[in-house]
Amino acid sequence: MNSLIDRYVLTALRRVPEQQRADIDRELRASIDDAVEARVDNGETRDAAIEQALLELGDPDLLADRYADRRSVLIGPDLFPVWRRLLVLLLSVVLPIVVAVVVVVRILDDGTFGAAIGTGVVVAIQTAVHMCFWTTAVFAVLERTGVARRDLGEAWTPASLPKYEAGVLSPMELAASIVWPVLLVVALVLQQFTFTAEPVLDPDNWSFWWPYLIAVLVLECVYAVWVFRRGAWSHAVTAVNAALAVLFWGPVIWLLATESFFNPVFIEGLDWGTADPLDWLTRVCLIVAVLGALYDIGEVAVKAERARRGLPTPVPGT
Repeated sequence: MNSLIDRYVLTALRRVPEQQRADIDRELRASIDDAVEARVDNGETRDAAIEQALLELGDPDLLADRYADRRSVLIGPDLFPVWRRLLVLLLSVVLPIVVAVVVVVRILDDGTFGAAIGTGVVVAIQTAVHMCFWTTAVFAVLERTGVARRDLGEAWTPASLPKYEAGVLSPMELAASIVWPVLLVVALVLQQFTFTAEPVLDPDNWSFWWPYLIAVLVLECVYAVWVFRRGAWSHAVTAVNAALAVLFWGPVIWLLATESFFNPVFIEGLDWGTADPLDWLTRVCLIVAVLGALYDIGEVAVKAERARRGLPTPVPGT
């Protein structure tokens, strides 16, 4: 499954209609095999023949677009895959962060939960429109000024193919696994001094629970580096992850359930009409905490089981 041919074919199949995949799979593999055998007969090594055959076929995303008869008019086929990947990244990662920050700031600013949700919806729509428009506009200008994909450092080679294998933590996943605990630590410290006139969280917990949670978040960063260097998911990784999840989410759930999580003075300053702010915040945070813990433990357990069984990463849509 880690051969260049398998990775090339699977990458191409991601972007073609599901009903066409079986036929395209056979056709593409046969074409590659013929090209490779011809090169091997001419004296090339098999590895070199495979790489050159894939280079001749080109970027599998562009090949898939030709199979699916998709045309990129505003942005040409050379820059289209780069534009698509950047836009997906902006909408799936940056947009949720922006909306979450706006909603939290609005709640902390005037304490109106309904208005904060409405603001979040408006900001989500406006930000998404701006992201799509300006990203597309920039790439359209690049297309018409002769900037090629290779000028952006995006020239395709077989080495660019994703690895369809279970059990590898990518550098991007490692970065995300370290950044989020760091951001939580920063937010935990800053809420004590900056966000509002009164700390959002109970300052009495600085005697033990907040430093304890910071220590667990540091261990989460160490765990991420350990998994990355280990290079595989396993039952040991699952056990360590489950232990860290219990160490972090257990106290959070207990503090929420005993109404010791939020600062009583901050809660008294919130005006949500007839709704009880403490009750609403506690319920929402408890749901997030329980679902977050279950998802965290379950996700790693599934990855470890797939790695144990030698299952590759599935192709989206199949």
